[in-house]
Amino acid sequence: MDRTEITKRVERAEKLLQKGKPAEALEEYLQVLAAEPENETVCQMAADLCLSLQRIPAAVKLLGEMFERQVQAGDATRASLTYKKLARFVAPTWDQKIRFAEILERSNRKLALENYEGAFQEVTQQGRKQESLRVLERILALEPNEKNYIRLGELSAALGNGKAAAAAFLKVAELAQTSGGTPAQWIERAYAEDPADPAITLAYGKSLFGQGQAGAAIFVLESQVIAGGAPDELREIFAKSLLSTNRLADAEPVIWGLFEDNPPSRVQEIANLVGLYIDAKQDDDAVRLARKLEDFQRRRGDRRAFLSMMQEILTKHRASAEMLEFMCEQFNASNREADYCQTLIQLFDLYYQTGNYPKAADCLDRAAEVDAYETGHQKRLEMLRGKIDENRHKVVSSRFSSMSESTTTPVRNADTMLGAAALQDLMLQAEILVQYGMRSKAIERLQRIQELFPHEEERNPALHQLYVTAGVLPQYSGASPQPPAAAPAPAAQAVVAAAPQPQPTDVSSFTKVAEITRKLYRQGNAHAVLATASKEIATQWQVTRCVVAMRKPGSRTTNLKQYCSEDYQPADAEPLEKVIAAVHEATMTRGTLTITDTQTAPELQSVREFLGKMSAFSLLAVPMTDGPDQAGILLLMHNTTRTWNPNDAMVLKTISDQIVIAINNAGLRQLVKNLSVTDERSGLLKRASYLDLLMAETKRNLQQSTALTVLLMRFGEKAAMLKELGEAGLETTMQQIGQLFAGNIRQNDLAFRYETVTIAIVLGETAAREGVMAAEKLQKLLAQVKLPEGAEPLRFNAGLAQAVLRTEYDPVDIVTEVINRAEQALHSSVGQGPGKIVVLEASIAAAAVA
Repeated sequence: MDRTEITKRVERAEKLLQKGKPAEALEEYLQVLAAEPENETVCQMAADLCLSLQRIPAAVKLLGEMFERQVQAGDATRASLTYKKLARFVAPTWDQKIRFAEILERSNRKLALENYEGAFQEVTQQGRKQESLRVLERILALEPNEKNYIRLGELSAALGNGKAAAAAFLKVAELAQTSGGTPAQWIERAYAEDPADPAITLAYGKSLFGQGQAGAAIFVLESQVIAGGAPDELREIFAKSLLSTNRLADAEPVIWGLFEDNPPSRVQEIANLVGLYIDAKQDDDAVRLARKLEDFQRRRGDRRAFLSMMQEILTKHRASAEMLEFMCEQFNASNREADYCQTLIQLFDLYYQTGNYPKAADCLDRAAEVDAYETGHQKRLEMLRGKIDENRHKVVSSRFSSMSESTTTPVRNADTMLGAAALQDLMLQAEILVQYGMRSKAIERLQRIQELFPHEEERNPALHQLYVTAGVLPQYSGASPQPPAAAPAPAAQAVVAAAPQPQPTDVSSFTKVAEITRKLYRQGNAHAVLATASKEIATQWQVTRCVVAMRKPGSRTTNLKQYCSEDYQPADAEPLEKVIAAVHEATMTRGTLTITDTQTAPELQSVREFLGKMSAFSLLAVPMTDGPDQAGILLLMHNTTRTWNPNDAMVLKTISDQIVIAINNAGLRQLVKNLSVTDERSGLLKRASYLDLLMAETKRNLQQSTALTVLLMRFGEKAAMLKELGEAGLETTMQQIGQLFAGNIRQNDLAFRYETVTIAIVLGETAAREGVMAAEKLQKLLAQVKLPEGAEPLRFNAGLAQAVLRTEYDPVDIVTEVINRAEQALHSSVGQGPGKIVVLEASIAAAAVA
């Protein structure tokens, strides 16, 4: 049938309808549809005629075909109308319901769900599981609730798809937990469907552990952990389950593996395990793990934090002799004498209580060796009387002999050796503090000497001179103060020579000396001093090799640094040691040694071969001395014969003296920090040493003509932070800040706990501009501070002041002025709001020295 014929038949059908002959018209339409089934208009007319003639099956067939075509064409409006007309006369098939629901998803979600549900019920009754799954997935997309996920899980399980079923049941568990229900049964069903899935295994293990079924949790999780690659959370639950069943040894490798992956956040878990070992009386395992942790932390540079952590463990758990012995070892190795002594006292008490009196005596003996004047030692000694061998008791009691006699009648026998050693220690500390300008602390040491060794200055010229140098006179009750007798001059000179003042020599005519000395004095330890000296001297004098070695006559080198030009390799240790020994011995008899040709010099015949291998064909050697003592040698080597300028020897001699002074100064600075008592938890120096150390730094920078800046940083208002964090929380926060700052400033900078919420840093050899950069760097570090949940972010304000270092000003006035100006700068910063860094110049400060 062509188009013309179709048109004629449609016109004939219309005329038949006009004549009231619907049956004949329907036949014409059906003829057209047979030839052109996609003619929507004709199909619509034919369906309507079938309905009017009560030919329902034919009408349903026509409406169904038309609906399918409209859905495929994306004509949602017409398809919706057709579906509704169809539904008035017959129940649509499940497939038609699905198609109609897909059309309604965006416009009528509720009606779409009703149609999906109808289709789902129909296909389920028919046993069409795959079609049921497809319909259920559409339902879940519109309504993802517990009921639908349960149906999905059960249907997936019936189809044998364990992974899909497990995922559905796991989702049910999550929804149940969110709504306050019990997720355990659904997690168990998920695990039953897919026990190999790590996420489901983790969830089931957590569920079991939460129900107190630690043994079952271990059984479930163990295979995943053994297989390797298990996530951290799964290993963590596994470890907790092992700990709860007291399987500490099995838990240790798991916890240690987690710790190695993230040491900062997991270190406390190792500490807790050490505590559990102690509580379980597995002391050997506790010490073994603690030693393993100490080794790890020491390699990371966190030994201070380790010791603090171990101290906290000892206070929270049962007393363990093995752990206390271990801590004694650690404190002794760290030169923390106060902690070492206190731990020994704890060990004494423990051994005494358990009846191990010989061990208790040993602890008392070691404690007395550190501090014979600790309160309670005499009582402890009496407690041991009759419980240990009499000879052993006498040995221990000899430690305290100087305290048992009358203070007015000094005893002069072998039993006073400890007292003499203690006196020498206190005198050395006081002398160092006097030399470094820390008079107030020096007076504290002298007062301690006066208490323990009254009238000793009348017999000891060195102590007398020390009192005079410090500017104090001993005062004794019941007697008028008498000036001590004049001490012999040689003894006084000996005291002064024992530790030379770090005053730079007047070498203004030698610019090389000034430049190198300035760099030497910036170094924080002996290794850095030697390395800097060898490099700078080799560069200035353009030699192929420069060696700086610390060596006592007749002994091996104790510290050595060599610097070589680009074309030469460092010499081997043994040949170089022999060369240094030979040259040093020669300089001790001849002084500075200049050799133009090393291969013919008689002094070097024994090491000529080694010098040739080093390409050292000429050399200049300068002995280094510390007062009257030989300290080492400065050795310059060159690859050709070279005539050395006489001025070179003189300049290098001056530099060698400065090397020794710089090394002494570096050691002195470290000792001063230790004597100033650093807070172990925060790493900050205490406020009591602030003025003394700032004065010393001012003098040092004044001598070297370098800048000095004081930086004050505040982290909020004390009252507000106490209210928000509490006293313990505030202290913990400040300790975190102190540890961060102390670990991120230069070695020569000094950081103090200035006030409750304020930290001060003395920046040596630093101008205000560089000080601002340092403050900005430290401000960024605050992001690493862990605050309690819900706490406000830390406020940060900083004030800086650069000291006015001029030789015409008194150091006391310089220190006073810069302290006042730094505080004014901090006050101004706080007034400008959080995050401000204010520099207050001397020219605009009311109290400026200038």
